[in-house]
Amino acid sequence: MEEAVAGGEQHKHLNKFACAAAILASTISIIFGYDTGVMSGAMIFIKEDLKINDTQIEVLAGILNLCALVGSLIAGRTSDYIGRRYTIVVASTLFLLGSILMGYGMNFAVLMTGRCIAGFGVGFALMIAPIYTAEISSATHRGKLSSLPEFCISLGILLGYVSNYMFGKLTLKLGWRLMLGVAAIPSLGLIFGVLKMPESPRWLVMKGRTEDAKRVLKLVSNSKHEAEIRLEDIITTVESSKMLDKKSQTEFSLWKELLFKPTLAVRWTLFAAIGIHFFEHATGIEAVILYSPRIFKAVGITSKNKLLLANVGLGVVKTLFILVATFLLDKVGRRPLLLTSTAGVILALIALGVGLTFTSCYPHGNTTSAMLPIQEKFCRLPIVANSKNHASWALALSICATYIYMAFFSIGISPITWVYTSEIFPLKFRAVGAGLAVAVNRFMNAAVSMSFISMYKAITIGGTFFLFGGLAMMAWLFFYFFLPETKGKSLEEIEMMFSKKTQAINEDHFVNKK
Repeated sequence: MEEAVAGGEQHKHLNKFACAAAILASTISIIFGYDTGVMSGAMIFIKEDLKINDTQIEVLAGILNLCALVGSLIAGRTSDYIGRRYTIVVASTLFLLGSILMGYGMNFAVLMTGRCIAGFGVGFALMIAPIYTAEISSATHRGKLSSLPEFCISLGILLGYVSNYMFGKLTLKLGWRLMLGVAAIPSLGLIFGVLKMPESPRWLVMKGRTEDAKRVLKLVSNSKHEAEIRLEDIITTVESSKMLDKKSQTEFSLWKELLFKPTLAVRWTLFAAIGIHFFEHATGIEAVILYSPRIFKAVGITSKNKLLLANVGLGVVKTLFILVATFLLDKVGRRPLLLTSTAGVILALIALGVGLTFTSCYPHGNTTSAMLPIQEKFCRLPIVANSKNHASWALALSICATYIYMAFFSIGISPITWVYTSEIFPLKFRAVGAGLAVAVNRFMNAAVSMSFISMYKAITIGGTFFLFGGLAMMAWLFFYFFLPETKGKSLEEIEMMFSKKTQAINEDHFVNKK
């Protein structure tokens, strides 16, 4: 009895080696986050220096994600061939090359080339960091460790905003180039640091290297007994899915089985993964991260320093609430956090839409622009026209709603999207399935980032956020009906859970037909 208690206490203890490996692997996400955040402020200076228009700005913002879409699809099979660890090296190398080119950036073509190369790195990084972290973590701490990549993305975004503020004080030609080029330094360091990490034990078993997997599991487990249990579970899963059969390892057969002939359990996991990644960006996060200077400018903040400082505040909020989520995921669970987060996002988007719609009637400084017919009709309404002298409430509402939106998004939707995807796929499809989900994520990211300016010019900036609010309502319903709880379950148990649930559904359907 005493041994069982001691073993339970050991099992609850966070393994330091696993934690260190997860932190190092997640560093690649800091570089990606930095690249995303820094572009938000850099675009202000790039537009002025290179004399480019809003359409080119949209393409510059979104091209990273289109390239990441391709990168994520390649990364899944790459990680199956060369391993999770060396896939992180590939991602770091791509970031290094992309950062050097963007830092050089003598013209728009060179800047776009660097952004594309970095985009391929993003695709690799987004797929591999959560997968690697999930595969070395125990079930007790997997939520906490698997949310580290998303926390690191937020930290990187914050660092990007700080870089905007600091380098924005330099000369026009030098400032934005340093903002983009400095990311090459951590990329180079990570290439060498990753080689000290252990390989994923699940990948090692998948390749028939059971002894190597056993040695890694001893390092990332708190006891020899725990390592043996985890190894036995992995081997059972690999053998039951015939992962050691070379015929099932072919590229075509995996994609065919995943997309065209999936079991009900696999179809459910694929639907859940694609859905959560679709709604993560359909709720407008990229519009807020990339174009927050335009949002703040719309409510009257016109100074470049103040715009960049407001961005830093957003980065702080995002990072703090992701950190809070990291500690709540394994205590509260995925579903409660996700549903609460989405409900908060809905309210914040509606408030932001209301605030921006009212402020558009009372332009500030150089934000004055021709109104759309729908705006003119709204602004002539008595309740709106008579509130002109009290429009400060709308300005305050817009700013507060932006920060509240970021807080709610970061405490649930943001980390759980990646944690959930890394958990639910069977080992056989984990790499290619996660790669496909990330491709959907990048497509939606590109769709929002490359259309936001055009959308708000067509339906007003307030109307755009009302649209995001409507999509957030759909997201809440999807999460409620299709995403079961995975807290505290091993990856092997989650695979069995999806199989049992679909089997139960089939049995009920058969009974009802009879």
